[in-house]
Amino acid sequence: MTIPLVLLFIGLGLLIAGGDLLVRGASALAHSLGISPVVIGLTVVAFGTSAPELAINLLAAFQGSTDISFGNIIGSNIANIGLVLGIAAMIRPLKVQGVFITREIPMMVLASMLALVTGIDRVLKQTPNVFDRGDGLVFLLIFCVFLYYTIGDVIRKGGQDAIMEQVQQKPQKRTFKKSLSNLLLFVAGLILLVGGGKVTVDAAVAVAGHLGLSQVVVGLTIVAVGTSLPELVTSVVATWRGHTDIAIGNIVGSNIANLLLVNGLCAVVHPIPIPSAGGRQDLLVMVFLAVVLLPLAVSDRKRIVRWEGALLLTLYAGFSVAKIWI
Repeated sequence: MTIPLVLLFIGLGLLIAGGDLLVRGASALAHSLGISPVVIGLTVVAFGTSAPELAINLLAAFQGSTDISFGNIIGSNIANIGLVLGIAAMIRPLKVQGVFITREIPMMVLASMLALVTGIDRVLKQTPNVFDRGDGLVFLLIFCVFLYYTIGDVIRKGGQDAIMEQVQQKPQKRTFKKSLSNLLLFVAGLILLVGGGKVTVDAAVAVAGHLGLSQVVVGLTIVAVGTSLPELVTSVVATWRGHTDIAIGNIVGSNIANLLLVNGLCAVVHPIPIPSAGGRQDLLVMVFLAVVLLPLAVSDRKRIVRWEGALLLTLYAGFSVAKIWI
């Protein structure tokens, strides 16, 4: 039991390090090649902190461990709102910019509801509940539309956007040496992501067997919290420094990417069955937290205050205890 647990945490560490290297390398490489900062910024925000989830879930899908894929995607979204935003709001009230209320949070709610509707095939079509390849293509199409709309919105505003403020970088000189070093950084991150994902998936399966838990429970709890660590660290540091808009944008953007990009790609690679034991309830919890976030964001002078953070943490703690012990 000790060895699988150690390997699980090693794998998660490799994923976090690999995601950071891959995003930094890709962003710098794109800058050195002269790609628009607007396009780079929005794609980095959309993909960056979801890289660990993408690596784990694609490998799990290829290996047929679809319970881990489902648990990690849905569990990460639940942890991002309940755990990460809850902790951030407890540190300091989170000021919500208008763009998150009008564009980002509604998109997260829509993506969450789409996941719920496509996950109840037994009710709608009298077939087994599953995210099939058709669902995956729909998720990816909506993600592309959302990204296109967001980039267009930023361009119309002259690049001044709350999301862009998170990722703007100083221009770099275009030299072959710098481009090569950025490419190596990107490749190193990709290698760490693939290796870390393989170690994490295998270790999670072993831990589930040793503890007598289902793979989906391990994915919803241990693996989901582990892959949410980049969001947790980024949001806590940003909140501590007073950049509360970054904390919210980081979480909401990651949740949208998890559902539409990561879940879409994984479903296309291998259909993801919805676990019969509690799968629909997990989707309902995710939708509930996404919907609750909107009134929390518009209340109290558009701030998520400490008592609301405590409420989110309490909801997350109750969900985690219920999944492990019930």
